[in-house]
Amino acid sequence: MGALDEQRWLDVRRFRALHEAGASVSEIARETGLNWRTVKKYLAAGAAAVAPPPRARRPRGQMIDAFAHVVDAWLRAEVLLKGTVIHERLVEQYGFTGDYQRVKLYLQQARPRIAAELGISPDQLAGLHRRFEVVPGAQAQVDWGDEGGILAHVGIAKVYSFHMVLSYSRDPFCCFTTSQDLAAFWGCHRRAFAHFGGVPGAIVYDRTKTVVRRHVAPGQAVPLHPEAVAFAGHYDFDIDVLAAYRPTGKGRVERQVTIVRDHVLAGRAFSSLDELDAAFAAWVPQRRARRHRTHGELIGVRAVRDHAALRPAPAKPYVVADRHLRHVGKDCLVAYAGNLYSVPARKVRHRQLVEIRATAATITIHATVAEPGGSTLLATHERAVGRGARIVDETHWDGLPDGHTRAVTTGEPTEPPPARKPGNDRGRGPLQALLTRAAAAQITVETRPLSVYEQIAQASPFTTRPHLKDVSRD
Repeated sequence: MGALDEQRWLDVRRFRALHEAGASVSEIARETGLNWRTVKKYLAAGAAAVAPPPRARRPRGQMIDAFAHVVDAWLRAEVLLKGTVIHERLVEQYGFTGDYQRVKLYLQQARPRIAAELGISPDQLAGLHRRFEVVPGAQAQVDWGDEGGILAHVGIAKVYSFHMVLSYSRDPFCCFTTSQDLAAFWGCHRRAFAHFGGVPGAIVYDRTKTVVRRHVAPGQAVPLHPEAVAFAGHYDFDIDVLAAYRPTGKGRVERQVTIVRDHVLAGRAFSSLDELDAAFAAWVPQRRARRHRTHGELIGVRAVRDHAALRPAPAKPYVVADRHLRHVGKDCLVAYAGNLYSVPARKVRHRQLVEIRATAATITIHATVAEPGGSTLLATHERAVGRGARIVDETHWDGLPDGHTRAVTTGEPTEPPPARKPGNDRGRGPLQALLTRAAAAQITVETRPLSVYEQIAQASPFTTRPHLKDVSRD
């Protein structure tokens, strides 16, 4: 009686519970097609845990095996060389016809082996990471892209792209803004939720200042921004902040930033943010029609399951306002984000401290102390695009000098200057005041010779005569 192969041994072991429940050996032998003595032997308690040795299988040849020596040489030169780069080089330089998955599976065993040959410890392979998958609707990832001066020719110096990607399907969302501040960041979230038709269970972020209140050491709890906590609570999703120095934690969205830049923006000219948004919306059907090389399905087909599992967004939106304190200038203008906004001259004073509440679309300016009626609102403006703008409501300057009395001429005045009113002599000397009054009364002053004044001086009793002798003391 020869030894059973591994599969036949497993077939017999499956009937052990029936044998212990009362089934006979002959009945089990008929079910398995084996001799009753063989069944009895392998059902015995002493042989229960002894499995037959597996047969040695001849390894199947793989397409990548013919290029293994080339890949190993590249890994010895750079052990962290990316699998996508290796696949591209094999296709271009060696005519490799296999897909990327073949290369990836080979690298899973080749990279640690080459690292061991080179004496590299596992800690030095920190650049590698474990791929993870999630269930539909469970997660999204968020990131910013800097598109630079793509609209500089229309006066917009800087444009940023906001990206959110559903992790299960890789379904993308993108919109374009001129700011990365708090209001713009969370305003883009609302647009993304409307695009997907719901809210994911969790969203992955970098340690950006619009999400975290301050940076902490690795391993410590990250304090979240109060507005981020309020926004996440309103829309019922969890905030997942990546550990420090782990950009691979949101590789799906980082890859999406490059894809949008290459497929939507490259080689095109735009004149507004609306045109940029429209270009992305027109490209989305093309992206959803593609088969993703990681999960192997059409992105659009997988996105249907992803969207169906999202949580519904609340009917009332949560509008985040970025709040800052600013001083009022002499010109009744308040500076914010490189632009100037007016406030009513009759309600403020120079250097008064006011609060600016900025959303993605509006700027409201509030007093720090409420008026008797309880209102703090001073002014509301549409938010300026770019920098260097001056947004003024002309009614805010009512009561201020407008310069309409100023005039100049290159000839003689056509009208004589108005006469001064008598008595308006403050700030003048007594002589000047006397002369001014005399001129106003048209008094004629008589001209006398100097001898007359000399006679008057000699006849005055207050005049001192040092040449006369005082006889009263004799």
